[in-house]
Amino acid sequence: MKCTILHDTAGRLRVHLCCKRMTLRQADVLEYYLLAVDGVRSVKVYDRTRDAVVVYDAERERMIRALARFSFEKAEKLDLAPEHTSRTLNREFEDKLALTVMRRCASNLFLPAPVTSALAVIRSAKYIKEGLLALWHRKLSVAVLDATAVTVSMVRGDFATAGSVMFMLRLGEILEEWTHKKSVADLAGAMSLNVDKVWLQVGGTEVLTPVSDVQEGDYVVVRTGGMIPLDGKVVSGEAMVNQSSMTGESMPVVKRVGSYVYAGTVAEEGECVICVDKASGGGRYDRIVRMIEESEKLKSTAEDKAARLADRLVPYTLGGTALTYLFTRNITKTLAVLMVDFSCALKLAIPIAVLSAMRESSGHHISVKGGRFLEAVARADTIVFDKTGTLTHATPTVAQVVPFGDREEAEMLRLAACLEEHYPHSIANAVVEEAKKRGLSHEEYHSQVQYVVAHGISSMVEGKKVLIGSAHFVFEDEGCHVPVGEEDKFAALPAEYSHLYLCIAGELAAVICIHDPLRREARAAVAALHECGFTNVVMMTGDNRKTAEAVAAEVGVDAVYAEVLPEDKAAFIRQQREKGHTVIMVGDGVNDSPALSEADAGIAISTGAAIAREIADITIASEDLFALVTLRRLGEGLMRRIHRNYRFIVGFNFSLIVLGVAGILPPTTSALLHNMSTLGISLRSMTDLLPDGEQPKGLPAHE
Repeated sequence: MKCTILHDTAGRLRVHLCCKRMTLRQADVLEYYLLAVDGVRSVKVYDRTRDAVVVYDAERERMIRALARFSFEKAEKLDLAPEHTSRTLNREFEDKLALTVMRRCASNLFLPAPVTSALAVIRSAKYIKEGLLALWHRKLSVAVLDATAVTVSMVRGDFATAGSVMFMLRLGEILEEWTHKKSVADLAGAMSLNVDKVWLQVGGTEVLTPVSDVQEGDYVVVRTGGMIPLDGKVVSGEAMVNQSSMTGESMPVVKRVGSYVYAGTVAEEGECVICVDKASGGGRYDRIVRMIEESEKLKSTAEDKAARLADRLVPYTLGGTALTYLFTRNITKTLAVLMVDFSCALKLAIPIAVLSAMRESSGHHISVKGGRFLEAVARADTIVFDKTGTLTHATPTVAQVVPFGDREEAEMLRLAACLEEHYPHSIANAVVEEAKKRGLSHEEYHSQVQYVVAHGISSMVEGKKVLIGSAHFVFEDEGCHVPVGEEDKFAALPAEYSHLYLCIAGELAAVICIHDPLRREARAAVAALHECGFTNVVMMTGDNRKTAEAVAAEVGVDAVYAEVLPEDKAAFIRQQREKGHTVIMVGDGVNDSPALSEADAGIAISTGAAIAREIADITIASEDLFALVTLRRLGEGLMRRIHRNYRFIVGFNFSLIVLGVAGILPPTTSALLHNMSTLGISLRSMTDLLPDGEQPKGLPAHE
């Protein structure tokens, strides 16, 4: 793309693109293209002037080459820019605001008084109607206050004041709607499916296929714990589907043949084949927006308190208005009181503070589904960790494969990978990756696989039952045995590794030794959580006691529970909550799902199972456990901001009422200051809670 350098200083370029026009989409494409260049810190694209400002800390020549290589067609194919951004929304409200101000100015400058009076009467109908409807439904809301102020001015024949009041009300409506929608849009844009590949059913077999290659009419297989990547209809099978990401409802829904399923929902139990209806998964963004706006799940206690307080203050405002008139007999002073209310600011600023905190969390690779959960994190005193994939490394590796019964090591690993690749878990991923590393490819030759939660996998291969999973699953539940004469070999298995057992026809065929190293930051992160106010840090795992206690001692947790089942984790959390504790659960697997649901706030590691991410209230994409410390600080910062907002709103608006009663402020000025303060505190609530790059105070440095 040909462009001209307008300004060139150290670390900053302003360029002009030599094209006739730039659409909003093209502006987004250019912005995200430049942001993807190494060394670029920030980019601002102005579509109207076709200019771009780039701030960078790399070589100037690299920026020049990147700009020279750019073309809208090539950049669009890279799919860097998300489908939905705030640019279109901002433009819509910028135009709406400018048009409103221009109409007001033109009306005052060019229209005669009788015409402006008539227009004021026409525009007043909207506000009077809304006020009467509120009274009809027995609600004393802000609409009643606005209608009363407009009506009083009209009755007095003061059409100029009525017009000014309605103009200020209209500006307030536009700015408030803009602020709220931008917060929602920023948050929704940060939420994604994180599904790269799917199992495609082709000619009686399954092929792992990039989701971008899936077309309408293709058949996609979804199993227990898997996320449904695309909209479609169930053509075979049956599954219990969790649709909380779409509806906010946590109870799973049965999906049978003929049922419609939606992208982003998760199969909690069972499996099904889906005929893809919308290859793009279209409409998910809009569903996320509706979920954010409508779900009661999102509302924190502080938000509920703000909404209730706002409604309760309306009668007092009306009462104060009546008393002002009775004592002063001054309509101007009465209107000045009427034009100030607490409701707008309380109902707007507090939810926006919550939405902004959720958006900021996403910038730290933390996805929070509602303000209630940030509030829970802020006041929690107990945090429960799963071990594998949580305190230990997210990507364990295969250390050794020990075959039994004269079987070949490579063949056993190949078979294990063939089964494990159907289920997204850190241990399963380790087996699959080791097979790939050794060049062990395969064709699907087993029958339907069955996943037993927290235990393992069962299938049929060449007419023989094949099992892979825990010792409890294969030896106790399924009654498998060690081959005769190889008991010593079995007893000599290295104790420093976790073990995955593969059995064929009731006999142990191989043991896969998994190296599950502790996260390098785990001990420091646990210490930091203690410093942040957590009095009880607990580790719960299904692993053997010896291994669990060794990990617990190294990490520094307060308590450890080993060889527990999923229901045991959930029961422990339930007991702690009944004792009055606020509990957070951190996990990554299907077996953690009951505990994640039971906790005041369930936190899933994004590298874990899809069902865990779906059920969890918070998802952490970072590979650093210090993200939990960041989350704690965000929650505490949000609660401090909410309390500051309360104090400011009540104090400032009460001051406006006093100044109005004293005759110092006229009604239009009171309305202007009230609306500006509401906008100001809302914009302030949209700022970041944590300064960029700030290290949590008192935390040890980590890499």
